[in-house]
Amino acid sequence: MADPYSWINKSLNTIHRANWYRSVKAIAGKPGAVVELSGKPVINFASNDYLGLAGDQRLIDAAVAATQVYGTSSTGSRLLSGHKELHRELEQAIASLKQTEDALVFSSGYLANLGTVSALVGRKDLILGDQYNHSSLKKGAILSGATTIDYLHNNVADLRAKLAVRSLYRRCLITTDSVFSMDGDLCPLPELVAIAAEFECMLLVDEAHATGVMGWTGAGCVEHFNCTGTKLIQIGTLSKALGSLGGYVAGSAELIDWLRNRAASWIYTTALSPANTAAATGAIAIIKQEVSRRKQLWQNINYLKQHLANLELLPSQSPILCIQLNTPEAALNQAQKLIDAGIFAPAIRPPTVPTSRIRLSVMATHEKQHLDLLIENLYK
Repeated sequence: MADPYSWINKSLNTIHRANWYRSVKAIAGKPGAVVELSGKPVINFASNDYLGLAGDQRLIDAAVAATQVYGTSSTGSRLLSGHKELHRELEQAIASLKQTEDALVFSSGYLANLGTVSALVGRKDLILGDQYNHSSLKKGAILSGATTIDYLHNNVADLRAKLAVRSLYRRCLITTDSVFSMDGDLCPLPELVAIAAEFECMLLVDEAHATGVMGWTGAGCVEHFNCTGTKLIQIGTLSKALGSLGGYVAGSAELIDWLRNRAASWIYTTALSPANTAAATGAIAIIKQEVSRRKQLWQNINYLKQHLANLELLPSQSPILCIQLNTPEAALNQAQKLIDAGIFAPAIRPPTVPTSRIRLSVMATHEKQHLDLLIENLYK
């Protein structure tokens, strides 16, 4: 009798042959600019903890205090089991940072995108998404059942051309990352806002890698591009610059009310834990108060970009710097050489990205000696 699971091993072998195989590395200790990898200290350029808040004692204390008061779990979905005051405090803090009427917190950024996209559009509708959008936006589009068309990366002319079919559909949603996580470049947000208004489309912007980093208050690319107050949908995560876990949607009061009633990934998922909720609220307060932390991050970014100018860096306007390489094997070899030198910077390969690369995530807590060691070894 044929084994119905035999295809799994065959597929794994194919992944190995293509140098696409992935395995998880064990990290010990608290998050930070230096972590322990396989028993060895390494400088960490693999983290999205851009402001270095995930190991901040103030967030740890807030999480511990919330756990002592509210326990370890929210025990159920908010509609079924009720929510804590902490949840609304966090949503109000997000709305204040984003300058929107309201916000809704999900248990992850991935769930926020799945639930929001599939609640906004359906089979009679159209989604136009940037071809480099995050997986969660693409999966949300599939889940919605809407007709989905990718437009060329950051290409407004291609988006406009593909909007020629807009009149055939009931509703239209344009989706884009604001900071593209595997390239580091920014979307052309002002142009997208204008084209969405022209064609009567909703516009959803995923601010996962922009929140806390971009804009003069850290509110994200919407602030960076002076689009605050524009009628659009902002989605993001609490797990990167905010040093916690969870996702959010920020927008009009009507939008948030609709999502409470229609976003399945919010309705049917246990609410964010008290510890994560309190930590994220604390992080937003720190972002507002400690402008110097964000300034230090940008000093580190600019220092690296200046000293790595002779390498094949992909265009970036964010803490994500990528060095393009010819093959998956070359990326794996480079990543291993960096680990041998005490630097953790991951190899990113197809099918995640179209071309192989080393991805560097810069943190505010990286010291000059960390950056110099990276520069020295990359040029080797």
